[in-house]
Amino acid sequence: MNILGISAFYHDSAACLIQDGKIVACAQEERFSRKKHDFSFPKNAIEFCLQKGKISVKDLNYVGFYEKPFIKFERILYTYLATFPRSLPSFLKAIPLWLKEKIWIPQTIKKELNYEGEILMIEHHFSHAASTFLVSPFQGAAILTIDGVGEWASATYGVGKDNQIEIFKELKFPHSLGLLYNAFTDYLGFRVNSDEYKVMGLAPYGEPVYYDLIMKELVSLKDDGSFQVNMKYFAYDYGLKMTNANFEKLFGLPSRNSSEPIQKKHQDLAASIQKVTEETMLKMANFLNTETNLKNLCLAGGVALNCVANGRILRETEFENIFIQPAAGDAGGAVGVAAYIYNILLNNRRNFVWEDAYLGPDYSDSEIKQFLQQNQINFREYSQAELIKYTAKLLAENRVIGWFQGRMEFGPRALGNRSILADPRKPENKDRVNKKIKFREEFRPFAPAILEEKVSEYFEIDCPSPYMLLVAQVKPEKKDKIPAVVHVDGSARIQTVNRKQNALFYDLLKEFEKLTTCPVLLNTSFNLKGEPIVCTPQDAYLTFIRSGLDYLIMGNCVLNTKEMKTQQTPVQTDVTKELEKTVTIR
Repeated sequence: MNILGISAFYHDSAACLIQDGKIVACAQEERFSRKKHDFSFPKNAIEFCLQKGKISVKDLNYVGFYEKPFIKFERILYTYLATFPRSLPSFLKAIPLWLKEKIWIPQTIKKELNYEGEILMIEHHFSHAASTFLVSPFQGAAILTIDGVGEWASATYGVGKDNQIEIFKELKFPHSLGLLYNAFTDYLGFRVNSDEYKVMGLAPYGEPVYYDLIMKELVSLKDDGSFQVNMKYFAYDYGLKMTNANFEKLFGLPSRNSSEPIQKKHQDLAASIQKVTEETMLKMANFLNTETNLKNLCLAGGVALNCVANGRILRETEFENIFIQPAAGDAGGAVGVAAYIYNILLNNRRNFVWEDAYLGPDYSDSEIKQFLQQNQINFREYSQAELIKYTAKLLAENRVIGWFQGRMEFGPRALGNRSILADPRKPENKDRVNKKIKFREEFRPFAPAILEEKVSEYFEIDCPSPYMLLVAQVKPEKKDKIPAVVHVDGSARIQTVNRKQNALFYDLLKEFEKLTTCPVLLNTSFNLKGEPIVCTPQDAYLTFIRSGLDYLIMGNCVLNTKEMKTQQTPVQTDVTKELEKTVTIR
């Protein structure tokens, strides 16, 4: 049984292949197209999934799409009519695109795939719910999905049992926690549906001094976590912007331009909206716990990537276990619709538990060597045992390394296969990696990757966090041991690693601990600012030569930046040329 799930046409397009109930491959289109948050039809991701499953389109039994475009179109039309004439400029821009392309999604999918069967579609938030519960380790769980908006829903409360899901309550547009956070993201000078994690990272530098004002003027929050947004201050229901002049007047300053410096007021606004988000999610979770009396919680939707709020739910509610899959946003909808078809529509028993994020393309040592040799790039080759020891030694000597191994991760986090690694014991490595290697904002924190069995020794948490989706405080006596991964408020976004999930990365952590007594490495995604995480050996090499990395380790091949010739550049491709344009602009 071969089922293809697709999410596309809004942001973070992706594909997922399920065979006989088990996830075989998942990937986001951005990794292949090199366009961050690519929303186009995921033809490259689909091609990869089919190749990994050793099938062709004709072997597909079902194809599913993660939302229902006609219901979404209904909501858009209704909203434009309700807010006319203010909505006219946005209407004139959006409706032609909908009439030309977006309501014809089933036909587009059939044409792109040359597929003759029916395209099955389910509602957006049901895709989110299915993407987390049906692949979770729980036979029964409460389900909470929160994002910007699907068709009409912006959040849903549900229950999963065995292979069934029931949604019993939902919040509807325009009242949306995700869109509220989007609005502040835009106001603070960051990109909507892209940079929300920057607001979360900026928040600890400020104080939530605007929390009371937001709760008084912008949001009416109830005990069950439901709320209403005061649309007097927002434009996302009718316009091309998130907020309006009333919003700027309320907070006493204009929207920040992305090139302008971040001021204390911006930090305080970030802290305030982060607190609003956390308190709202806590009320939602507490209500859900009371209503269901269940100990397990499954979270999904873009807001479920807010790992600070997730950590508080784990600590401050009655839920004992939380599951969040690594691609909790729209990309994960591809998994949700495929799992829905297999488990719910076809009534098959669940036979798969999502245990790691390594579901993307991989490249053999011979393929990596072929790329390097064809482009006359200097490298040295090691056995795997030698490689682990040599890499750990380099890290202990404070070298910063690009680490390219095995199958690429699915979701927004690099989890040890497409990572930049550094020594967390050196406080200077935070600024070094931010400024000189990734060329990104100095306030951005880095995650600690830690041996799973050591996590409670270093952090105030006693459960695994394999996908960097939980934040916890660093224990006071350990803060000066790993200063490069301690955020300004003493917290850290944790990745736990066990040998079953990633044997090579686990062994590297063990060897580093052997050399230094520290079971932690600084782990950040292998990319430069504004670019997707690397996918191929060429992507990795191009990023390496344009960054301040000391070494690139791909498979068993080691590249030293000091041995690179300035003329050593791979054969030109369109992607290569676009990347070089980025360097020139920067």
